[in-house]
Amino acid sequence: MAKRALILIEGHRSIGLLYVKAARHLGLHPITLSAEPAQYDYLAEERLRAVRVNTDDLDALIRESSRLRETYDIAGITGFAGDDESISATVGKLCRHFDRPGPNPASIEQCCDKFVQRQLLAEAGVPVPAYRVAANARDVESSAAEIGLPVVLKPAVGSGSMGVRLCRNLDELAEHTTYLLGGKHIWRSPPRILVEEFAQGPFYGADIMGNEVIGIEAGDFGPPPHFVFRQLTCPAPLTDDEHWRIVDVSLSCLPALGLGWGPTTVELRWTKRGPVVIEVNPRLAGGTSPRLVQAAYGIDLITEHIKLVIGKEWDLRRRHSRVATSQCLDADRDGILEWIHGDGLAAAVPGVAEVKLYIKPKTSIVRKGDYRDRIGHVIATSPSRAQTAAILRRAVDLIRWSIAPFPTAGEQE
Repeated sequence: MAKRALILIEGHRSIGLLYVKAARHLGLHPITLSAEPAQYDYLAEERLRAVRVNTDDLDALIRESSRLRETYDIAGITGFAGDDESISATVGKLCRHFDRPGPNPASIEQCCDKFVQRQLLAEAGVPVPAYRVAANARDVESSAAEIGLPVVLKPAVGSGSMGVRLCRNLDELAEHTTYLLGGKHIWRSPPRILVEEFAQGPFYGADIMGNEVIGIEAGDFGPPPHFVFRQLTCPAPLTDDEHWRIVDVSLSCLPALGLGWGPTTVELRWTKRGPVVIEVNPRLAGGTSPRLVQAAYGIDLITEHIKLVIGKEWDLRRRHSRVATSQCLDADRDGILEWIHGDGLAAAVPGVAEVKLYIKPKTSIVRKGDYRDRIGHVIATSPSRAQTAAILRRAVDLIRWSIAPFPTAGEQE
């Protein structure tokens, strides 16, 4: 009998290995199709099969998957958006071609265009920030004037907070516009900038599976003008009324965008108007969110997602109720990571659910003001918020690293 394979389109540095392990636990043989398999360390470390293929080319993916089908029973297909949201739509198209369960690619595509997403949400009466779309510096300036500073500038297509900045004055607006349109930002589609009202208030993220909100996290960011997560806590500290208002607004996004199959993540801010939707992502969140939900409620979103992908029934029942918090370890300067240690000691602290480092010594670090600045994370869990916070502080304090400045031209000679 042929091995049952789970095809993974591209990988993911924070949750890719979790998908691989969950697939194996379900008796599946994970196979990764990637443009650059070497960028995912866990593929070599776990001795996983990886096939080099242009993942921007649907026909090439179909040909490669067809070749694999000669040897394997393709049980399911899924993948990771990474810094290219179009992968999510490609996965949907592959699933349809091979008659495997998957998301609606048309819904995914319209959701991944942030301007179209805003239009559809606004038309459905979902609360969103004021927004405009701009193609040049003049449009950006006039849009910001109409909305009123401060505003957030972001590429209309993209993920991971790449190219996203808070612009508090005209100088910051001009500077970031120049960055986005001046050749430094890598565009995967024709340049369009979303100019958006800065919705001020606490951040929340709703993890949805199908049509059910599984968990709500509270998020804390590092210093502006960037939006780099510093901490996430699940469940968020909310009153019953606040909880259900976030649930109601989050679920209202699904019919507006044609979603409701599989995982969805809704990002919100609680403003003077109440919950306002910042973004809807038609996938599981990357980073620590899936592990937070598992630590808080005992629900393994990754395993349950794979079950859906291979046509099995998922189980989203809570096993327990605890408080889980993740602390992101972010690089504090550019340079070369000389050493990092203490992760083993931190992992041994009672109540620590996970310690993960993303990079190794001798790695060059150039901060981008997005998810790529993260060098690791720690997750702690306990029955109370105060206890979880104390565990997390103790564990994080045990981790140390040193980043040396890049050598000057004279030092390199």
